[in-house]
Amino acid sequence: MSDERLDALAETARNRGLKLVRSRVRTPGKRRFGKVGLTDKANKAIFGMNDKGPTAKPEEVEDYLRNLGASDWGASLDVAVIPRKRKPTKLARAPANDSEPQTKSKKAAKPVPPPPPPKPKAPKLREAKPSDAERIVELIHELGHEIDEKHVRKNLKALAKADELPIVATLDKEVIGLVGIHRMTTIHRPAPVGRIPVLIVTKDVQGLGIGRMLVDEVERRLKKAGCQIVEVTSNDRRGAAHAFYRHLGYERTSIRFFKKL
Repeated sequence: MSDERLDALAETARNRGLKLVRSRVRTPGKRRFGKVGLTDKANKAIFGMNDKGPTAKPEEVEDYLRNLGASDWGASLDVAVIPRKRKPTKLARAPANDSEPQTKSKKAAKPVPPPPPPKPKAPKLREAKPSDAERIVELIHELGHEIDEKHVRKNLKALAKADELPIVATLDKEVIGLVGIHRMTTIHRPAPVGRIPVLIVTKDVQGLGIGRMLVDEVERRLKKAGCQIVEVTSNDRRGAAHAFYRHLGYERTSIRFFKKL
């Protein structure tokens, strides 16, 4: 695996709260050459590690992280703490010189198990509405762009006419993520080109699979609209976002230029 792919793998591990450990062996053919493993922030071995260092192939770690990201996102929202069962009180022994008959103690009642914790609610997807404008402004500010609520409402109105309203993810009716969708016809392509112009997931719920849900929904809609490829724009400084898109199968194919008018 190339250094670039290993860097992307390390970024994916960081997005999961883990650290990629690479073998220090640099001689091909040696036992641990090219091996990697995963530890947590406290350097505790998580996958592909033993006392002497990394033991797993990069592909094995990549598959482990992929399955970890695809697991039920809701399981990480809340961890139920089940109280420990109390040990039954030991019955006191009768004194050896006591000739009086002892009444047998009743068996201690079994503790009633606590009710199961409520299942975390799954996020829902829908098209953005004008009433979402204030929350959308907050999300866009997290992304580093400056815009006010008035312009967001104006843009939503224009996008509604073009049938290209952004898709939002909600949890308990609160907007926690947003993805843009655009379809365009170009002279040099035999089919329309789909584009993801913006993708935002609020920091509090990143790493729970919500970004993947939003991208999957955009891809489904663009494919239904006849698009054969999907393009993504992402700022050069957003390394974590680049690793995320690579993880979903996107490849870097060009450099984007822009000029203010």
